[in-house]
Amino acid sequence: LLGCLALLLLPSRAAAEFSPSLDSDFTFTLPAGRRECFYQPMRKEASLELEYQVLDGAGLDIDFHLMSPKGETLVFDQRKSDGVHTVETEDGDYMFCFDNTFSTISEKVIFFELILDNMGEEGEKDQEDWKKFVTGTDLLDMKLEDILESINSVKARLSKSVQIQNLLRAFEARDRNIQESNFDRVNFWSMVNLGVMVVVSAVQVYMLKSLFEDKRKSRT
Repeated sequence: LLGCLALLLLPSRAAAEFSPSLDSDFTFTLPAGRRECFYQPMRKEASLELEYQVLDGAGLDIDFHLMSPKGETLVFDQRKSDGVHTVETEDGDYMFCFDNTFSTISEKVIFFELILDNMGEEGEKDQEDWKKFVTGTDLLDMKLEDILESINSVKARLSKSVQIQNLLRAFEARDRNIQESNFDRVNFWSMVNLGVMVVVSAVQVYMLKSLFEDKRKSRT
């Protein structure tokens, strides 16, 4: 059975789907032996790009499934730590799932980001509305269309900057978790080696003392 995101993780409507007009990123904890699924409504001839990373957890791996509204498996990643997938969409709800059922002990911390393109005609309608107010553009050094193009370009670049910053934060979180895990392992094995050295030293002292002891019985 396909799992659904628990209501405790997201607000009521957000637990079922993400806003079709905005890019989304999310970080959550997937317990051992669990599978969580998310739904994203899409339109025809739009584009859905999904990137995920396992930030923490033994092995840093997860199973990933992406399915179409018809139930067809579009992407299946088995035991991977990250992935980037882009699909051209049709009308309907796309489902993507993170599967940790192969792990019986370790939970995983997962980050994913959705990038949605060509989701509707709202932007085109806004531009058409702007054109109704254009008067005497020949007298202007820069036409209104040029201003709109510049604004859209700045908006696109800002969105790309936010996306890159989110990815860098995800990479930083994963690297920090790896370093902390290595630090704990180094401390553990250092203590083990120290304990072994103390025991070996004590045994050597005892053996040396036993060599110089006079075990012959003295006669009186």
